Amino acid sequence: MSPAAQFGIALGVVFAVNLLPAFGPPTWALLVFFSLDFDLPAVPLVLGGAVMAALGRFVLANGARRLRSRFSPARLAHLERTQIALTADRTRTVAGLGLFAISPLPSGQLFTAAGLMTVPLVPLTASFFAGRLVSYSLYVSLASVAERNLGSLVLDSLTSPLGMALQLVMLLGVALLAGGIPRLRGRGAQTARRRTRRK
Repeated sequence: MSPAAQFGIALGVVFAVNLLPAFGPPTWALLVFFSLDFDLPAVPLVLGGAVMAALGRFVLANGARRLRSRFSPARLAHLERTQIALTADRTRTVAGLGLFAISPLPSGQLFTAAGLMTVPLVPLTASFFAGRLVSYSLYVSLASVAERNLGSLVLDSLTSPLGMALQLVMLLGVALLAGGIPRLRGRGAQTARRRTRRK
């Protein structure tokens, strides 16, 4: 297989994985794998990987945004209130960009949440790209150290109890952002009505 074909496969896999909202292997682990297994040059691999990761997340967020048309007016209002709270001032906006740039949290859920809201996706994606360009460079440059543990690198990132728990918590956060779980929201409404009647 030619180096160009190997490079294309690596970038295609990175793009596909970043379309997943949850439970995909981390991109840095994939880049380390392809760097060692295909012996690809680090600079174009990191640059291409960061571009494909950002593009995949951008497509994911846009896909989530298309779901807004199926939401009830109440859920859309909830999303709008959340967005206003998160972007009320410049400090919160800058903090949000920083979250996308350097956050260790799973980025799939962050982009899904951003897509459900109406925040501009290009600045978020640019911050994500810049942050990942730095982190991927560090991981791939240390690939020789990771080579000894490469056999379980991607598997551990998927099956780690802490990693899976974090993914589930983030998914729950996205569900609450989109208006909450209907059953729980219904119970909350019933409780509020009971309190009103008592007054």
